[in-house]
Amino acid sequence: MSILSGVSDFFGLDIGTTNIRLVQLQGTGATKTLSKYAFIPVDSKLSLSDAPADQQKLVQVVRELLAQAGITTNNVAVGVPSSKVFTTVADIDRLPPSELAKTIRYQVDSLIPTPLDESKVDWAVLGDSPTDKSKVEILLSSVTNTFIENRLDALESIGLNVISFEPDTMALARAIVASDAMTAQMVLDVGSKSTDLVIVLNGAPRLTRTIPTGMEAIIRGAMQNLNIDEKQAQQFVFKFGLSKDKLEGQVFQSIEATVESLMGEIDKSIKFFQARYTSTKLDRVIVTGGAATLPTFPLYIANRFGINVEIGNAWRNISFPAERQNELLAVSSSFAVAAGLAERSE
Repeated sequence: MSILSGVSDFFGLDIGTTNIRLVQLQGTGATKTLSKYAFIPVDSKLSLSDAPADQQKLVQVVRELLAQAGITTNNVAVGVPSSKVFTTVADIDRLPPSELAKTIRYQVDSLIPTPLDESKVDWAVLGDSPTDKSKVEILLSSVTNTFIENRLDALESIGLNVISFEPDTMALARAIVASDAMTAQMVLDVGSKSTDLVIVLNGAPRLTRTIPTGMEAIIRGAMQNLNIDEKQAQQFVFKFGLSKDKLEGQVFQSIEATVESLMGEIDKSIKFFQARYTSTKLDRVIVTGGAATLPTFPLYIANRFGINVEIGNAWRNISFPAERQNELLAVSSSFAVAAGLAERSE
């Protein structure tokens, strides 16, 4: 699932649930320059379907987006949705590199949920195990052959050359977390149907989870408890968010149970991380996705966990003209995965 060497002209493609996004950068070195970015809405019935006919309709939407954006290269790094990827951290005996690769291959079958001969597997050594100094810690990701082959066939059918498939969470961490961050940081990407949670330490994800609560569930809470339609619920949620003093706190009360369910899962993740990395304290939470624009949501997390919270900036590692800052920051919460894919180095 890694990038082909020597390919420098490519774009990042994030096929999300309700939107498809792309980012293309130019230049070399640590900070590249923004060349193009664009998005197009997509019906979630298409994006979530595995049916070949729907996959073909989906890539026609991709083709339309490429034409709109004026993309001239066929090379693309593609995100793999978290719902399709299994990622874990495991401890393996400390061995020479050649033997380590063999050992991992032997052990992978017991670590991933799908049969090895039906899966594509990628792994990287992170360093010493935090729990056993005789072992090393590896990051392991797997995705089914069927998903990768179907998506590859669909994208190749519109003339694209896929140079990389990468889990969305990896791209998310690359875009949002500072490359020189020495402390543990959590990225919380609240999507329409689910929330991706990644805890990054020393530049590598150490815990990744997909929580089946997203903005749709929060808006549904407002619809049901305030007895209003979806459009009005969206307006109320994004205008008043978790403010307790607006509309007598009615919007807050209508969505509190759903938000608290999400907080409970975040709490479990923090405790799981702290139990493994006992000498490391989680330093901050970085929020992106739909909830990044929800009034007082970051403050709610900060108060709930007593931790620093900030809004993520998808463009933090990318150079662009100063006059475009407002335009780009306005869409930043939606472009983290696409930007992270475009920032891949060889």
